[in-house]
Amino acid sequence: MFKTAKIFLTTFRRDEDGATLVEYGIALGLAITVGVGALAALGGDVDVQMTDARCALQGADSGCTPT
Repeated sequence: MFKTAKIFLTTFRRDEDGATLVEYGIALGLAITVGVGALAALGGDVDVQMTDARCALQGADSGCTPT
């Protein structure tokens, strides 16, 4: 029993086919998390900049108030 478990664990440790898939999954999850966080953090700033640009293009007499 012990010898069989030892052989299984040795073979499992040498077999790296599944490890690359797990590593890619972790990297993808991390990239998505960072991307969503960056979009959430910059979303308000982009909205303010777009409003300012729209007000600048419409002119002062349009009644638009830039932030």
